[in-house]
Amino acid sequence: MIVFKTYLKVLNKCKGPVILYTVILLFFAYFSLQTNETGGGFAAAKPKIFIINEDVDEGITAHLTNYLKDNCNLVSLDHHKEAIDDAIFYRDVSMVITIPEQFNENFMQGKKPQLEIRTTQDYNAELTKIMLERYLSNASFYQQFGYHEEALLKRIDTTMTQKSEVEMTSSLDNEGLSKAAYYFNFTNYSIIAGCIFVICIILAIFKNEMIAKRTLISSFSYRKLNRQLLLSNCLFAFGLWLLYIVIGIVLVKDVMLTMHGVMLMLNALVFTICAVTMAFLIANVVTNKNAINGIVNVVALGSCFLCGAFVPAEMLPDLVLKIAHVLPSYWFINANNLIAGTEQLNAETLQPIFFNMGVVLCFSLLFVIITNFISKRKRKFA
Repeated sequence: MIVFKTYLKVLNKCKGPVILYTVILLFFAYFSLQTNETGGGFAAAKPKIFIINEDVDEGITAHLTNYLKDNCNLVSLDHHKEAIDDAIFYRDVSMVITIPEQFNENFMQGKKPQLEIRTTQDYNAELTKIMLERYLSNASFYQQFGYHEEALLKRIDTTMTQKSEVEMTSSLDNEGLSKAAYYFNFTNYSIIAGCIFVICIILAIFKNEMIAKRTLISSFSYRKLNRQLLLSNCLFAFGLWLLYIVIGIVLVKDVMLTMHGVMLMLNALVFTICAVTMAFLIANVVTNKNAINGIVNVVALGSCFLCGAFVPAEMLPDLVLKIAHVLPSYWFINANNLIAGTEQLNAETLQPIFFNMGVVLCFSLLFVIITNFISKRKRKFA
């Protein structure tokens, strides 16, 4: 009990950083939950475009312009090249469309005139491209049959006004699961930072030269000391995990009380075990208490940015994701995303999720092996 009481005293002095890490988690989680209101409906986006019409505003030219006005948001810009370049660079518009001279006349003659297009190459630009291609392909199809201009435009109107109704049939609570996944992804930072800071600080204190010598000359077994320190650290890590689970239940109660929520909690527990073994490894390598804060920032923040905790993985470059594979955080976050994206959890759909958890446990085993190797080397040369 002496070791445990001492552990609690030191832990009490470390509560400041742990509270800070929790506040940071709540800060990110709150804003994430506020901005990720993804309802079950579907709504088409209206891209921002700018049209330069060098042709007469009649016939197919006027009809195309009106079609784009109905389906896009037109932006007013100066016709100067510099103003257009700036608008594209700063994403004020997704596409600039130039309708060339005699477009209407050439089109009706079957010459297939081309529009000049400049885009930002983002999602909205691609959406506008699809609209244009759909319009021009339908117009070209009817033009081949020799329709006169008025009949051609009526045919185009009939075709382009046909729309499909999109109905979301999934019973999955996508909004709640998305929020829960974001929250647990953010816990990557708090769990790693909390475990590394507390465990490294406490082990550094117990490994102080004076304390170590007093332990050696006392009747207290060194193995017993290590066992009690290990148990105390595991209890702290479990308490930290439990705290974040309680916060998760408060934030997304409806999801946490489902099978998906149980899997998210289990995944977080597996990752907490990995964080503890990682902290023990770092504590055996670094004995300088002043360096621990720097290590916490590098390891915790680095893994969050590289593995998709702060920035969604689909937005990260392929090279970054390949590098992230060597970090346990990648597999933890990937498992969270798989859980959130799986409608029915069964033996088949759980396989990739448990695979990711298994990889995290393999990292834990690797950290334990490296820690034991370093400890033996230190005792050998002591």
